[in-house]
Amino acid sequence: MNADGTRQVRNYPFSEPTGLELDPFYSHLRENEPLSRVQLPYGDEAWLCTRYDDVRAVLSDTRFSRAETLKRDEPRIGSEVVDRGLLSMDPPDHSRLRRVANAGLTPRQSDRLRPLTMQITEQLIDRLATLEPPVDLIAEFITPLAVTVICELLGVPYEDREDFQKWSQAVVATTSMEPAQINEYLENLNRYMAKLVDLRRKEPVDGMLSDMIKVRDESPDRLSEDELVLVAVRLLAPGAQNTVLTLANFIQVLMNHPRELARLRENPELVPAAVEELVRYTPFHTSTMFPRYALEDVEVGGTVIRAGDAVVGSICSANRDPEVFSSPEELDFERPANPHLGFGQGHHYCPGTHLARMQLQVAIEALARRVDDLALAVPEESLSWKKGMVVRWLDELPVRWSRINS
Repeated sequence: MNADGTRQVRNYPFSEPTGLELDPFYSHLRENEPLSRVQLPYGDEAWLCTRYDDVRAVLSDTRFSRAETLKRDEPRIGSEVVDRGLLSMDPPDHSRLRRVANAGLTPRQSDRLRPLTMQITEQLIDRLATLEPPVDLIAEFITPLAVTVICELLGVPYEDREDFQKWSQAVVATTSMEPAQINEYLENLNRYMAKLVDLRRKEPVDGMLSDMIKVRDESPDRLSEDELVLVAVRLLAPGAQNTVLTLANFIQVLMNHPRELARLRENPELVPAAVEELVRYTPFHTSTMFPRYALEDVEVGGTVIRAGDAVVGSICSANRDPEVFSSPEELDFERPANPHLGFGQGHHYCPGTHLARMQLQVAIEALARRVDDLALAVPEESLSWKKGMVVRWLDELPVRWSRINS
C-alpha cells in the first residue's frame, strides 16, 4: 500500500526474464499481496493473481471475459492489439468453434501419430549419431520433430513445411517482428490454410484437418469457411512452435538435473509423470498472458474485483504455490499429486494437450534411453533467448554427449 492507503501499481513484468528463472518477487506476492495492481508496457492497469486458487478461479469463472478484451485497451507486452481468434471469445461463440477444434485434436489422433512420432524421433537420433558435437539440438532434432508431426497431423505437403513453420512464428511474436511483418505472415498463413482446407475437402486424408472439416460440414450450426480457417490458424498452426520451445526448455532443465535424467533412462515408466512435473516446474511465458475483464463485481481471494477491471493470472507462480505443491521449487518426478495449470483451465484449456503430452513423452524417453551424458556444450549464461516474445524461447541449444546408443 502507498502512504495514502491506495494500492501501489507496479510495472510488470517485474524484471527482464532470465532464462528459465522465475522472478522471486512472485513468491513475495503470494505470501504478502496475492492480488496486486500492475501496469504492463501497454494497455490498461490490471489485477495480478499469484496464488494457485485465485488463478484457477479466474481461469474457470465465466464472470471473467476474454471477449471483453476486444472492446478495451487490454494489458499486453507488445504495442499491437491482436485478435487471438478463439482465445478472444467467450461461450457460446467459443464453444461452437471449439467443438470443431476438438474434433481434430482427439486422443485417437495422438495415439495414431505415436508410432510415427517414435519412428521420426529414432531417425533423428540416428542422424545425431553421425554428427560431431557440439550440435544445436533445436535445429537438428527438436524443430524437425515438431514440424514433421504437426504437418502430418494437418496434412501439409512436404514442400510447404518450411514456409508453414516460418509464418507460424507470427502467432507468438510481440516485438520480435515489426507489425507489418506479423500481419504479412498471418495473411500468408490464412491464405495457405484456406487453400489447405479446400484441398483436404476434395482429397481427404486421415488427419486432424480432415476430421475438423467433416465435423464442420455435418454440424447444424456449422462454421463459416472463414471461421474454420480461423480455428486452424489460431489454435493449430502454433502447435509446432510451442512444441519446439517447450521441448528445448524441458531438455535444458533435465541437463541441469543429470540425476533425474539418468533416472528416466533406468525407469522409463516415470516419463509420463516427469513430463507433468516439467510442465509444472518450467516457466513457459515471459509474463502473464490473456487478460480477462470482470463482467460484474467478483470477490477473489478476499479482494473485490470491480466490474470492468482487467485481471491477469500468473500460471508460473500458481504452479509454485507451496499451499498446493510440497517443495514447489524442487523437481520431483514422483510427486503424489500434480494438479498444475500448465495447460490452462476452464473453457480455454489447451485443446492440444493430448498431442503435446505424446510428443514430449516420446522425445524425452528416446533421448534418455539413447544419448549418454547429454549436457550443455556452452556455459548456461551464454545461451541466447529470443526477445520480444510472450514465451521463453531459446535461439539455440548447443549440446554434447559421450555416446549415442543404437
